[in-house]
Amino acid sequence: MAGHSAYMTLLAPPGVYTPQADTALLAEALRDEAVPPGAQVLDVGTGTGALALAAARRGARVTAVDISWLAVLTARLNARLSGLPVRVVRGNLLAPVAGQAYDLILSNPPYVPARAATPPRHGAARAWDAGHDGRLLVRRICHEAPRLLRPGGVLLLVHSALSGPEASLRELRSAGLKAAVAARSFIPFGPVLRARRAWLDEQGLIENAETTEELVVIRAERPV
Repeated sequence: MAGHSAYMTLLAPPGVYTPQADTALLAEALRDEAVPPGAQVLDVGTGTGALALAAARRGARVTAVDISWLAVLTARLNARLSGLPVRVVRGNLLAPVAGQAYDLILSNPPYVPARAATPPRHGAARAWDAGHDGRLLVRRICHEAPRLLRPGGVLLLVHSALSGPEASLRELRSAGLKAAVAARSFIPFGPVLRARRAWLDEQGLIENAETTEELVVIRAERPV
């Protein structure tokens, strides 16, 4: 997908989510947004800091959050190497920035349906596993992010169609936001979904012959 080359120079040590097709799709949606210089931007689940850096290049004032200390240190180092001022803090989703207000919130959270009801606390799978329906973190973002948006503020959230985009739209609209799917992309199953194909079929999330995953970017705007 277009955009991957922009991330090739980022450090991505083992245990930190490497920018992939979902990162690129969200970055494309970001490029379509009007981000005036000085806009307050929040990147939730920053990983390497790829999206935070993309926003900072637009002149935004960016705060990035991740629960992983390794991701926090990686994003800080990538920001330093890029010469961009990004504030990176450790914390659980939006908890570190409660009470703040943002013009734009970006998030590429863990969203892959998993056998375990709760997400792992350690290891690489923490970057993608998100409970039986893939919505453990997506649901929290849909409930908590609207309170942090300024009037006219926008949330851009990427996740798999396996993780209930219709539910995301309902939850965001119930919070008073105008929400719609802003972008879609189909990609081949990666190694995680290939390994789970039989289980996903048993859960009714896919048909066993499926080999592609649909990614969606949801755009939700708080009315002025």
